[in-house]
Amino acid sequence: MNPVVISVCVMLVLALLRVNVVVALTFSAIVGGLISGMSLTDTISAFEGGLGGGATTALSYAMLGTFAVAISRSGITDVLAQFVIKKVSGQTNAAAATGVKYTLLTALLLLAVSSQNAIPVHIAFIPIVIPPLLHVFAKLHLDRRLIACVLTFGLVTPYMALPVGFGGIFLNNILLKNLTDNGLTVSIEQVPVAMILPALGMVVGLLIAMFISYRKPRQYDESKILAIEPEHKEINLFHVYVAVGAIVVALGAQLWSGSMIVGGLLGFTVFLICGVIKWKDTQDVFTRGVHMMAMIGFIMIAAAGFAAVMKETGGVESLVQTLSDTIGDNKGLAAFLMLVVGLLVTMGIGSSFSTIPVLAAIYIPLAAAFGFSPMATIALVGTAAALGDAGSPASDSTLGPTSGLNADGQHEHIWETVVPTFIHYNLPLIVFGWIAAMVL
Repeated sequence: MNPVVISVCVMLVLALLRVNVVVALTFSAIVGGLISGMSLTDTISAFEGGLGGGATTALSYAMLGTFAVAISRSGITDVLAQFVIKKVSGQTNAAAATGVKYTLLTALLLLAVSSQNAIPVHIAFIPIVIPPLLHVFAKLHLDRRLIACVLTFGLVTPYMALPVGFGGIFLNNILLKNLTDNGLTVSIEQVPVAMILPALGMVVGLLIAMFISYRKPRQYDESKILAIEPEHKEINLFHVYVAVGAIVVALGAQLWSGSMIVGGLLGFTVFLICGVIKWKDTQDVFTRGVHMMAMIGFIMIAAAGFAAVMKETGGVESLVQTLSDTIGDNKGLAAFLMLVVGLLVTMGIGSSFSTIPVLAAIYIPLAAAFGFSPMATIALVGTAAALGDAGSPASDSTLGPTSGLNADGQHEHIWETVVPTFIHYNLPLIVFGWIAAMVL
């Protein structure tokens, strides 16, 4: 009857039954609070108190959606899409088309990876780049579940193993800090090394998705894609150049300020000043941008409230204590159950970055009691935190890909993003995280 386990299970069941994720998060948070012994008033108060934690993210996504709509109206993404479509249409054999397909997937993978380090904008590129390419994906008969797996891989794997960009924040500022703060003696060089094996699990999952699970062609209704594409009688090169400048300004502003809100606002301002977006059309552009990203924003807000209730219940601590009392001296079973608990916690909270402080204080003494080495402890805590990020309905690593792929309403969040990424990434992560814990 642990409240965290029950809450996450209720949330996942409701989501799989296609209940709206915001409703599922809210209902399961209330269930968890009541089961833990909290009153309904206290549960709702904790939930409402945590909502503010997702407000900044929600506003960031709304501004990002507005910027994405402005970019699409400039025609710059049409240039890219038309170029690829011509390449695809000109192919006379399946082998050549396959080459274009994998070249495009590789480009998306590199773009997603670079969004975590070289140009650390995280999911900001997805609603800008992906919707205009939906027509290209349809021409190539690409399964969007594969594209979701490619994007999620690029959003998660780099921060697990590369100590630059978001990886520097995850590995050094959060993981290393919490490990040392809780009494584990480790060096900064050991952290990324310990996470290499778990990261290899992500690589295995990507290869399975690409060459086995989703390699078959899939058909999509191209009329629905055309319905969302802005009409352009001809490409205005000035508008294209302005779009390039706006993107540079937005990325530079985000890196300088650390805020997607500031970046999106300044990028949108460039479009206004240069006349690509008329002043009288700003309301329409903003409305369309909010419409594009509204659901993601509400999910992130609800997820923050859910996380607040879960922390208030004390269910994580009691769950780990129960495990430590019942496992005995079985080291292998201990490693497996610690990873499973990490999966449950992160699936509910939706952020590996937010999960580490919750898990580190509990896992470090537990790992020491079972005789795990410092390197194995790093792998356990790091993997337990990362687990679920790639398969949580409330994670931006799954919400981001859905925001782009579902622009025409032909990509369902739970069954076509969350379930595929859960199967291909979370399950290999458990296996490779367990191996790392046992061999390091």
